[in-house]
Amino acid sequence: MAKAHHVFLNLSFLFLVAFFIKTQPSLLPPRRRAINTHLTEQQGCRDFDSLEDSSSKCAYLRTTDSPCAPPGYVDYLYLFYCLCGDAPPLGYALLSLCLLLLFYVLGDTASRYFCSSLDSLSKILGLSPAIAGVTLLSLGNGAPDVFSTIVSFASSSSVGDVGLSSVLGGAFFVSSVVVGVISVAIGSFSIPIDRSSFVRDVCFLLLVLCCLLAVLVVGEIGVAGAVLFASLYVAYVVAVSASSCWRWSGAGGGLEVPLLDGVEVEEPPACVPKEVVRASARRRAGCCVRSLRVLELPLYLPRRLTIPDVSEERWSKPYAAASVVLAPILLAALWDTRQAATEEADSEGRLTTYLFAGLVGLVLGMVALETTESSKPPNKFLLPWLAGGFLMSVVWTYITAGELVSLLVSIGHVLGISPSVLGVTVLAWGNSVGDLIANVAMALNGGEDGAQVAISGCYAGPIFNTLVGLGLSLVLSAWNARPAPYVIPGDSSLFVTLGFLMAGLLWALAVLPRRGMKLDRVVGIGLLAIYVCFLCLRISQSVGLVQICRQLLHGSKLIMSV
Repeated sequence: MAKAHHVFLNLSFLFLVAFFIKTQPSLLPPRRRAINTHLTEQQGCRDFDSLEDSSSKCAYLRTTDSPCAPPGYVDYLYLFYCLCGDAPPLGYALLSLCLLLLFYVLGDTASRYFCSSLDSLSKILGLSPAIAGVTLLSLGNGAPDVFSTIVSFASSSSVGDVGLSSVLGGAFFVSSVVVGVISVAIGSFSIPIDRSSFVRDVCFLLLVLCCLLAVLVVGEIGVAGAVLFASLYVAYVVAVSASSCWRWSGAGGGLEVPLLDGVEVEEPPACVPKEVVRASARRRAGCCVRSLRVLELPLYLPRRLTIPDVSEERWSKPYAAASVVLAPILLAALWDTRQAATEEADSEGRLTTYLFAGLVGLVLGMVALETTESSKPPNKFLLPWLAGGFLMSVVWTYITAGELVSLLVSIGHVLGISPSVLGVTVLAWGNSVGDLIANVAMALNGGEDGAQVAISGCYAGPIFNTLVGLGLSLVLSAWNARPAPYVIPGDSSLFVTLGFLMAGLLWALAVLPRRGMKLDRVVGIGLLAIYVCFLCLRISQSVGLVQICRQLLHGSKLIMSV
């Protein structure tokens, strides 16, 4: 099933590439030949959304440098209205495929490369399990959310609303849906969880949300305030570390668990030699299987050739040398693209950038060939390899997250849905579905310890995403806006999300101690009911049902007064 899933995604990617090559000469947005480039962002989006048919919107995109389309490598609005204007079903299918592929690349990059680098870094740096859990583990699990938030704030003022909504939507989904599903799934086992850890995490998350609520009420924030907000995570790490040290001294030790190892691989029975198993597997792999592996290359190869990977199971000296050669060139291409978007780069400067990147890559490649072996990954100078793998996985995550945010905003214009609604639903669900699967499986199969780890992750993850992802975004935005304060992008729907999120936390905080700290169906059904009510309200707001009800209520009051 996993093999077929990968093949489908790679074939979809090849189809999209062939479609783009066939229909337009460049993947970059073809609307730089603008006639009127002085439209404000809000006015331009209102003009675009007010147009009736696809041909009018296509003409608008061709003749105007539309501020509605966020910066991305593909102009999805042009794709939908110009290339697929006569066939809307094809346009919807292409946008859906793009969305699926971007979610896959984002999650796969984080799990395959990002988490692997963090796991090895935690061992080299000698971090304790408690500190590693709330720093590197949270960073590995929350990388898609963090980078999606940072990219949305960096794109434009209107797209920052997507980042805020996705952070709050992800926190709400994990703390309500994931905890609710876990409670319902293990409700019959009467598994208790640690009271002090639960109260600490929930209360700290409530404190973070109260601080965020104050920022939203004020509507603006300076550099000092943004730094103070982000630094709350340091206080949380200190609290977790102090609690861990106190328990360690009181209990005389603890149980160490491997970082970021959530899945155990079953080995063949001991009575069967591994060589026999491998030989049998090789005999069963025919030409068809080898052909399928070739089809998996389009999404795998670009990342494999640019992200240094020194893990035992994936070590390859040719790939390692190629990655250190091509990684600087990818960084140069990314820099050149960003400079070209701001029209600040000249041809001589671009050539110098690529030549310097190529020279650095060649030097690093020769060093890699001379200092590594084909049979095993390097044991010496491992930190530079891990740092390079960490950096390039961050780059790939950043690129993919930026394209994902751009696609979601474009889908919002196509469907007539606010991007904030897409952020709190589609983006939040896509980034959190891994938490749902992993935490539920851990709670079901790990006994009391598994349930404790799963529940702790459901609250520690949102704390990290809010303080680090949103905090860093606010710091960068406030720094760019200085000396004036940064105006927070948002609307009243954010207060609705915050209110329901805090209601779910208060429900768990009030009910769980009364149930003896045992996860059961009462806790789970209550959390799921709160999330369903929130979802119904947000969908009703997006389609205008709430406004219609208000108008009907106002009309009935007028009739009664007459």
